[in-house]
Amino acid sequence: MGIEYKIKFVMPMDFDPSALLRKLPSPIERSAMAEIYNYAVESDGFYFVDHLVNREIASVALRLFIDEALTHSPSIQIIEP
Repeated sequence: MGIEYKIKFVMPMDFDPSALLRKLPSPIERSAMAEIYNYAVESDGFYFVDHLVNREIASVALRLFIDEALTHSPSIQIIEP
């Protein structure tokens, strides 16, 4: 269980997520060996799931996805699917 977010924006045809993915914190809570967050890069934006394991780390990752979307589009839409 967790909180799902869809970050919708007009993604450039030549979008390369490699720089963004290198910035992301580890999605694994090592002490509990639990997944903190998960994501997918989709044609219309990003899909992000906060598994409510470590809100601090999940919020940093979510912020990076939002900031990345805003570098490519003047406006974005964040919805809970």
